[in-house]
Amino acid sequence: MRKIVCLALHSDSSHVPQRSEKRQTIYNYNASQDIELSLQIGDRGIFPETYIHLKEATVEDRGQHETVIPSEAPLVQELTSTLREWAVIWHKLYVNNKVTLFRQLQQMTYSLIEWRSQILSGTLPKDELAELQKKVTAKIDHGNRMLGLDLVVRDDNGNILDPDKTSTIALFRAHEVASQRIEERIQEEKSILQNLDLRGQSIFNTMHTYCLYINFKNFVCNIGEDAELLMALYDPDQSRFISENYLIRWGSNGMPKEIEKLNNLQAVFTDLSSTDLIRPKISLVCQIIRVGHMELKEGKKHTCGLRRPFGVAVMDITDIIHGKVDDEEKQHFIPFQQLIMSPLITSHVIGENEPLTSVLNKVIAAKEVNHKGQGLWVSLKLLPGDLTQVQKDFSHLVDRSTAVARKMGFPEIILPGDVRNDIYVTLIHGEFDKGKKKTPKNVEVTMSVYDEDGTLLEVAIHPGAGYEGISEYKSVVYYQVKQPCWYETVKVSIAIEEVTRCHLRFTFRHRSSQESRDKSERAFGVAFVKLMNPDGTTLQDGRHNLVIYKGDNKKMEDAKFYLTLPSTKIEMEDKDFSPGKNIHLSNFTPTKESTKDSFQIATLICSTKLTQNVDLLGLLNWRSNSQNIKHNLKKLMEVDGGEIVKFLQDTLDALFNIMMEMSDNETYDFLVFDALVFIISLIGDIKFQHFNPVLETYIYKHFSATLAYVKLTKVLNHYVGNAEDSSKTELLFAALKALKYLFRFIVQSRVLFYGQSEDGDEFNNAIRKLFLSFNTLMDRPLEEAVKIKGAALKYLPNIINDVKMVSEWIAQWLMAFPGPGGGLVCVLRRRFGSSKQVVSPFPSSECRDALLPLLIDQLSGQLDDNSSKPDHEASSQLLSNILEVLDRKDVGPTSVHIQLIMERLLRRINRTVIGMSRQSPHIGSFVACMTAILRQMEDFHYNHYISTFKTRQDIIDFLMETFIMFKDLIGKNVYPPDWMVMNMMQNRVFLRSINLFSEVLTKFFMDHSSFELQLWNNYFHLAVAFLTHESLQLETFSQAKRLKMEKKYGDMRKEIGFRIRDMWYNLGPHKIKFIPSMVGPILEVTLTPETELRKATIPIFFDMMQCEFNFSGNHNFQMFENELITKLDQEVEGGRGDEQYKVLLEKLLLEHCRKHKYLASSGEVFALLVSSLLENLLDYRTIMHDESKENRMSCTVNVLNFYKEKKREDIYIRYLYKLRDLHRDCENYTEAAYTLLLHAELLQWSDKPCVPHLLQRDSYQVYSQQELKEKLYQEIISYFDKGKMWEKAIKLSKELAETYESKVFDYEGLGNLLKKRASFYENIIKAMRPQPEYFAVGYYGQGFPSFLRNKIFIYRGKEYERREDFNLKLLTQFPNCILSEVLTQRVFVQQFQYSRPFRKGEKDPDNEFATLWIERTTYTTAYTFPGILKWFEEEISPLENAIETMELTNEKISNSVQQHAWDRSLSLHPLSMLLNGIVDPAVMGGYSNYEKAFFTEKYQQEHPEDQDKIELLKRLIALQMPLLGEGIRIHGEKLTEQLKPLHDRLTTCFRELREKVEKLYGVITLPPTLTERKQSRTGSVVLPYIMSSTLRRLSVTSVASSVVSTSSTSSDSAPSRPGSDG
Repeated sequence: MRKIVCLALHSDSSHVPQRSEKRQTIYNYNASQDIELSLQIGDRGIFPETYIHLKEATVEDRGQHETVIPSEAPLVQELTSTLREWAVIWHKLYVNNKVTLFRQLQQMTYSLIEWRSQILSGTLPKDELAELQKKVTAKIDHGNRMLGLDLVVRDDNGNILDPDKTSTIALFRAHEVASQRIEERIQEEKSILQNLDLRGQSIFNTMHTYCLYINFKNFVCNIGEDAELLMALYDPDQSRFISENYLIRWGSNGMPKEIEKLNNLQAVFTDLSSTDLIRPKISLVCQIIRVGHMELKEGKKHTCGLRRPFGVAVMDITDIIHGKVDDEEKQHFIPFQQLIMSPLITSHVIGENEPLTSVLNKVIAAKEVNHKGQGLWVSLKLLPGDLTQVQKDFSHLVDRSTAVARKMGFPEIILPGDVRNDIYVTLIHGEFDKGKKKTPKNVEVTMSVYDEDGTLLEVAIHPGAGYEGISEYKSVVYYQVKQPCWYETVKVSIAIEEVTRCHLRFTFRHRSSQESRDKSERAFGVAFVKLMNPDGTTLQDGRHNLVIYKGDNKKMEDAKFYLTLPSTKIEMEDKDFSPGKNIHLSNFTPTKESTKDSFQIATLICSTKLTQNVDLLGLLNWRSNSQNIKHNLKKLMEVDGGEIVKFLQDTLDALFNIMMEMSDNETYDFLVFDALVFIISLIGDIKFQHFNPVLETYIYKHFSATLAYVKLTKVLNHYVGNAEDSSKTELLFAALKALKYLFRFIVQSRVLFYGQSEDGDEFNNAIRKLFLSFNTLMDRPLEEAVKIKGAALKYLPNIINDVKMVSEWIAQWLMAFPGPGGGLVCVLRRRFGSSKQVVSPFPSSECRDALLPLLIDQLSGQLDDNSSKPDHEASSQLLSNILEVLDRKDVGPTSVHIQLIMERLLRRINRTVIGMSRQSPHIGSFVACMTAILRQMEDFHYNHYISTFKTRQDIIDFLMETFIMFKDLIGKNVYPPDWMVMNMMQNRVFLRSINLFSEVLTKFFMDHSSFELQLWNNYFHLAVAFLTHESLQLETFSQAKRLKMEKKYGDMRKEIGFRIRDMWYNLGPHKIKFIPSMVGPILEVTLTPETELRKATIPIFFDMMQCEFNFSGNHNFQMFENELITKLDQEVEGGRGDEQYKVLLEKLLLEHCRKHKYLASSGEVFALLVSSLLENLLDYRTIMHDESKENRMSCTVNVLNFYKEKKREDIYIRYLYKLRDLHRDCENYTEAAYTLLLHAELLQWSDKPCVPHLLQRDSYQVYSQQELKEKLYQEIISYFDKGKMWEKAIKLSKELAETYESKVFDYEGLGNLLKKRASFYENIIKAMRPQPEYFAVGYYGQGFPSFLRNKIFIYRGKEYERREDFNLKLLTQFPNCILSEVLTQRVFVQQFQYSRPFRKGEKDPDNEFATLWIERTTYTTAYTFPGILKWFEEEISPLENAIETMELTNEKISNSVQQHAWDRSLSLHPLSMLLNGIVDPAVMGGYSNYEKAFFTEKYQQEHPEDQDKIELLKRLIALQMPLLGEGIRIHGEKLTEQLKPLHDRLTTCFRELREKVEKLYGVITLPPTLTERKQSRTGSVVLPYIMSSTLRRLSVTSVASSVVSTSSTSSDSAPSRPGSDG
């Protein structure tokens, strides 16, 4: 049994449902199995607890329209509603076969479902939940954009913004941000899908540091010994390593040495910068070192533990680094290349003694590696962010156990507190004399770190990430190589304070493959290098050729014996050391004197504390060398910027410490200030601009100089006050550029000293003096210090926000500055780009009072109509920021300020919006500003604003501008359609404004003397445009969106619609001025699919009818009628209107008209006429979307016939051309010609000018009707030619030729026309022209459209179109239709016959024709073929139907009588029933019904054309008498006693009937030949059935009629029609 989900419907969230409570069903459920229970909404009951899931919820608006809100997090509710909405769209995508979009939505939906379950689980940590919420909202937003749904605007935390609690400006900016974010996301997806090397991802754009994640899966290689795998990033173009090594120790058993690392070998290569990501090539290399014997031989006597080169594995990871490949689950195979230990190396293998870089480059260059299935499996992923960020964002990949391999170099940004002190040492190569040995030595280098006392530093050397440090590092051993090349890099990490005392020591030892010999080998040499130079700088980066000393092994290990010696060959050459000059040389023999041994290393220092620059070092160590402070401060300006930013925190600390501790000497203040400006300017440079966050972090977290503001303001004030001093111009200019961060230092210093209190007169006075100096500077003549004043104007606004943060007294000193002359006000006036800083003091009412008038003055000038080059961008930004602050709830009363903005700026903003192009990037911002002002205005503001206009004309101009602007903004949306919240906010504000301005209309412009027609007209058109705006048409939205809109905003259409109704009725006698111009707009209102609105506004139509009837001299409403028909046609064709509207319109118009004394009759006729028109138009509109063009043609003909009957030539011609286009598209050229001929028939061969509606859309450049008719004839003749109707073309060409010859004398045109006519004659004789087939099709049943239902149509087939092809076309459109019949054309092109053979009785085996009968049906169409359609309806009038019925009845009597005459054994009962039904008037009513319907004078007067048919009907009635007489005679002969009473009554009734008929319609006698017996050739009796044609000839004695209705020759009494039983 399925679970039943019930919502606990109660508002108290603390309520716990009890077991005894009955629950109410809130969803219908239909049981599909016996064990299930059907439920209806409202059912109550008790269910088993195990089958109930209670879902907590709250209920709002209890009652009929209550809203049930689940007690879930808002994001979960949003997820739920989104998934429901997407599910509907997903289904539509599947149905419409949009595969790509379907798959994309599927993946997104699955992701959201998974994330929703994670959120509901409640098990996620807070930080992970926050990150997941960001992913969810990003996915929802992206999906909505992809599906064309509304944009969701959110705050910084991902919560949906409430427009009621958000300012208009903030809402607009949130839309901009959200739209941009989604666009970036889409571009990111496109770049990934298209495999483009684009960094479009927003997350990558904002990151300067990246990490490469690697997950080591497996290593397969047949080594047989332990191994070390050293993985690193490598640049093939530069042949150098980028990163440290990641070390994996692999056991001989094919598993990690540490079993706990199995399936947990993960690392991140960190600190990759954007420059690393754009390297042309980058590889992941793995060096495999074998740890074991010298050779792969097993034996106890061989030396163990030797590190031997074995192979490499290389993978190109450029695509991964560039972001083209991003799949962390994909496993990449890296093939293994073994190194061969052989002195004879061929070109196809790589020897182990080759340099590592050479080996790597060969492998990279090789197209294929013969790996034999050996290699590594890894997965890789590029992660944005530094290590901390990556651990936070990708915690499922990177955790504390993940190995970290840093880049051998600094990241792009070095944050304060990021202390690093790494020294990378690379063993490059060496050359060693073989000495007494016959072969070169197997040299092993041992590296260790010692202090100056010779103490070994433990765990100082790190061979690779993933393992702790070691004390000694042993190099790889190359077998018998004189010049080994190692290229092995290790990291040395020691405490900063230890660096000055430490050095690196390298010992060299020969390793023997025999264990016994190896034990006796001692180190044969030693080399060293100090980490610190004598001048205090760190060892320079680069290569160093070290001196190898040989001597006593014990002495060799004692640091005091070698540290006094030169460590490098350059040092030895510079100091000219010789053995005799140093007592220690007796213990060591330098290689320079005795041997050719050499050894080279390379070092790289990555330290935030150790510098290789002497000048920077001198500044950092200023306390120990205070006499050189001045020199070091000046030299700081010459230090490389890259070196300074590495030591930014230490450098800044040193500068401020000098300033504070050396306060007695003012010289240092200026030098420190200049140095500080230099550093700030350096970071402002584009090369180091990404260090801006570092500087800000330092200011707010590490800066500690509490009194720095005293010194900084004093120096800055001195520079500003002495701006005329040319020697200080550049210094002041640089200081102004750095003003933003200088002031942050000043303000932070003040905050550190005083805290957040507002005390601090000393600080306030210092700031005041500084700005007074700026004031003085700006007041100087313009030509002086132009550069400095320009810099002040540019950079001063940046500091306003920082000054405001310190004190609220800013308003007083701002007001103290001179107005027009200069000072800060001048800065604010001239520099709009810094508007955020300008309005930052606005939360203070005093600041607003001081600043707002000044800013409004400037905005007013910028937006003035006479402004030559207004700065729209700056103006909109400043105004937006002002309005945003004024909308805040925490800034106090703002009514006065809003009023000031309204009075000074509202109209200027309106005019700016009116004059601005919709393509302008600033239009959205200005419209948001205008909307914000209108929204923040109270009702009294509106009234006050109107009162500010001096004259009545000013009010008219303002309202005109406003109405036109509103209508333009409504018609041409400034914001994208998916900005639903912003558009609805604008609509709500506009609605309120329109309603308030409508009160102004009724108040000032209602009287007869003050009435303004154009103003009222603009109002009505604006209101209608608002009501019909697409964003308010709720019925076009999904159900979820519609409910949301109704709840949040209501249906604004009803409010504005009711206001339109009220305003119309307020017009009084002025209504006639709006007829017929307002008919169309009011029709648009009434067509709105909202029942209440329709009921309220449709009566306006009757009011218009009544108004025109009363005011027009003819007492009619012709103008209204014509306009309504015209507009109704346009609106319905445009998609508006429905069946409900048709019914309601007819009902309401009839109700009102019938109550009116004079409009009862004409109004009722009009209401029915409009209803009929609507029915035709709705059919036409429905079928216009049909794939069948034939159906579209039928509906078009119905509509154009309606307009033809109503003599609406303008609309009639428009539909003619629609029909022509349909025919032309289907290549029905004959029908297209006949259609155009209807247009031509409306024209005369005269020079009368063409009225506009006659020209229609083909826009022939003609003036007179004759010219137009000529053009049409030429086109028609062309169509007849294409349709092979050359006879008709000849007929028209003759008519046109006569005009050319006798009226217009266009002989050239006549010649061309005659040539064409000659070709037509030739075509008639020579061209193949197959006769078309005709098909009859009956449409019976409710499954067909109303214009086809229960009708028969005759279709004219195309050339060579056979029945099978025609039927296939029909079945495609109507799978269940009755298949067509092939017809033969008979007599006229309006009559067609269909013959159907059938057999009656037993089949004669000798002669099949003996029992073969033919049923023949004749069809008469409503129009002649060919015509404006390829098919016409079979048409039978009521009189023709009566004639047909009489013919069938006569035929039936004749056949029955003859059967009984020739076969006496037949039962008499059918004949009795037939005769009784005809002669007894009590049964069928006799002929009286025909007499009442057709034989009256009224009918004959109304239908004079039917006179012949009436006579034919009378003769058929007369013909029936002898047939009935013969039948009654035979009935009497076969009479039985039981039937005698019936026979007597039949005889009596027939006698009376015959007397009456013969008296009225004459006497007809049957010829005797009709009853003669005829013998067949086989001797069988063939009953001589009377043909219907024979009966008709008998009836036509004096009446000759060419009109024949449907008739048939049938074998029995059933009527023979398509679809009948016969």
